[in-house]
Amino acid sequence: MTTKKAENEEFITLGQFLKLAGIIQTGGQAKWYLSEHEVYINGELDARRGRKLYEGDEVEIPGDGVYEVGFGTEEDSD
Repeated sequence: MTTKKAENEEFITLGQFLKLAGIIQTGGQAKWYLSEHEVYINGELDARRGRKLYEGDEVEIPGDGVYEVGFGTEEDSD
């Protein structure tokens, strides 16, 4: 079941997430990585590098770990 998110919510794409998490070195590697590795978003297999991830989404990469998507506040960056 897919839930619709509000348009003003922050999101990050799966490709961007993989890079920020240090799983891939460049954004260009996302397509290759997703074709070679299983990635589950909220328990569902997904290989779309443009998949939008929202706060609280769970990304599971077997053999690597489980990550929860979270966005820091401006206070966190100080």
